[in-house]
Amino acid sequence: MSLGSTAGLRAADDALAASIERAGATVTVARAAPPRSVRTLALTDYVWARAAREAARAGLRSSPGDIVIYSTITAALLAPLPGAIRFDALAAGNRPGRHGVWQRPLERRRIAAAPLLIPWSTASLAGAPIDHAPAVVVPVAVGASGPAMPESKRDIAAITYAANPRKKGFDRVLEAWGRVRRDGELLLVAGIDEALQGEGIRAVGRLAPREYRALLRRARVYVTAPRREDYGIAQLEALADGCLLVTTPAPGPYAALELARSLDPRLVSDDLGAAVRVALDDPLPGYAAAATRALQRFSTDQVDYIVAQELLPRLFSGS
Repeated sequence: MSLGSTAGLRAADDALAASIERAGATVTVARAAPPRSVRTLALTDYVWARAAREAARAGLRSSPGDIVIYSTITAALLAPLPGAIRFDALAAGNRPGRHGVWQRPLERRRIAAAPLLIPWSTASLAGAPIDHAPAVVVPVAVGASGPAMPESKRDIAAITYAANPRKKGFDRVLEAWGRVRRDGELLLVAGIDEALQGEGIRAVGRLAPREYRALLRRARVYVTAPRREDYGIAQLEALADGCLLVTTPAPGPYAALELARSLDPRLVSDDLGAAVRVALDDPLPGYAAAATRALQRFSTDQVDYIVAQELLPRLFSGS
């Protein structure tokens, strides 16, 4: 059961389904129909959870199966029957205060009833009850989208992905870029359709994945300043396509943050502008090659191994 509320979630769910099929199991993906837009996070989660419940019911009627996986906690909140739960973050962490007033207690009950948890990372389990169900960590597979572009041919200074602008800290990216950019340097902004004001900034809109990844292969730096990051698929994709990753040290189960610090700690800073200048003016030799090595644990082959050797045996054993 794929919530599919973002392009990243849809891609991650399709990738998991493909991995399960390569392991020899049959998979049917049921996806929630996007509900109407509402104003608050609590209500947004409710309308998406209802949409997921309806999609799950329809999927079970048309393709009854032995096992159900709910992708995201939101998809599981109003689920018609218990199943394994796959998630990048818990409401206990990313829905503080009134934003998670109904989700957090219901989440605890769903986790208690789930036969298996499938977090994207170990950090994704932060906030889970101590007596939660068994868990198998299955990362989202990330790899290069095409041939590596040599540094000398990368004609875009920086790129950022600004869907959900407040959460991604887009205002902080713009402030830092406006403060430190030099003549001729361009920041491309993907993921939003609105026009942007200011020199050295150009919005490219909501691109198909192939077009977006092609831009990553031309960019020298990927810059982001999330206020909280639940995983960081966009950052991992940027690393896979040879960008230097400049980021703030955001809270949350931010898988890409550990990699960024290990590759060049100078590029992880609350002083985003200074980190951008370091990336553009003084990049570490061999950064891209080191990133490729570090990303091996996110490779399709590695994820396929985990799915075949750990996930499916646990799913079919019921524990």
